[in-house]
Amino acid sequence: MTAALDELLQLLDLESLEVDLYRGFSPIEHRLRVFGGQVAAQALVAAGRTVADGTGAERPVHSLHAYFLRPGDPKIPILYQVDRIRDGRSFTTRRVAGIQRGEAIFHLSASFHVPEAGVSHQQHAPDAPDPETLPTWAELMAPHAEAMGEWYHRPRPIDVRHVGEPIRTSPSSAPRQPTHQMWLRADGKLPDEPLLHDCLVAYASDMTLLDTIMAPHGLIWNEGTQASLDHAMWFHRPFRADNWLLYDQRSPTAFGARGLATGTIYTRDGELAVSVVQEGLLRTAP
Repeated sequence: MTAALDELLQLLDLESLEVDLYRGFSPIEHRLRVFGGQVAAQALVAAGRTVADGTGAERPVHSLHAYFLRPGDPKIPILYQVDRIRDGRSFTTRRVAGIQRGEAIFHLSASFHVPEAGVSHQQHAPDAPDPETLPTWAELMAPHAEAMGEWYHRPRPIDVRHVGEPIRTSPSSAPRQPTHQMWLRADGKLPDEPLLHDCLVAYASDMTLLDTIMAPHGLIWNEGTQASLDHAMWFHRPFRADNWLLYDQRSPTAFGARGLATGTIYTRDGELAVSVVQEGLLRTAP
């Protein structure tokens, strides 16, 4: 396991303060606000801790719906208050509020389902080159290292292999279709806890969806204001986050400073594991 992945797992190992109350921290980085994927993953950890054995083995998460209400301050802890909405024979529902300075910065609802046999079908996985044939993130972004500064050299817990050129890499980025593919996996071996794998994918799922929305407009990461507004995920089939997963993304529309992006995440064997939908705030510079 790499040091960066170990640090992320420590961030997801929330401190229990009281029944249904947890505390999470942010990494020491020069961010203006907490990364949305981190908050979503920590909130899912808090919800899952209150379900069955707390590992996701007996009653895995099948969906989550989240709203980013206020920018999180990375310099102070986040409290996660869990509300036990329902404990049924087949489904369990939890609501989680992420709180800083007495105000909610994040809200998540998650549903957990006892595994059952039933109907099964899926759309075919899209074509994509094998991840081992693609350059690492550091290799691909090396031409932009000087412009990215410290951000380029920062260790990363998720191994990402972009299919084609990453979106929004320089001011000369040309408009392109609002689609993007990348392979991802945790950069190291993970424990056999399904909830942890779900949380790692929740973390990673927020990394590039807004980029897909900005692709047709040729805008780069530091132009204007971009922020996640809400985030929804459906977990269809079991998977491991330390195996390669193909993240196929597209943006069907953007209008009125808001844009929508969707994603489907497939295992390397072509099984549809997760579906993702996100709306983002996208304000261009005046």
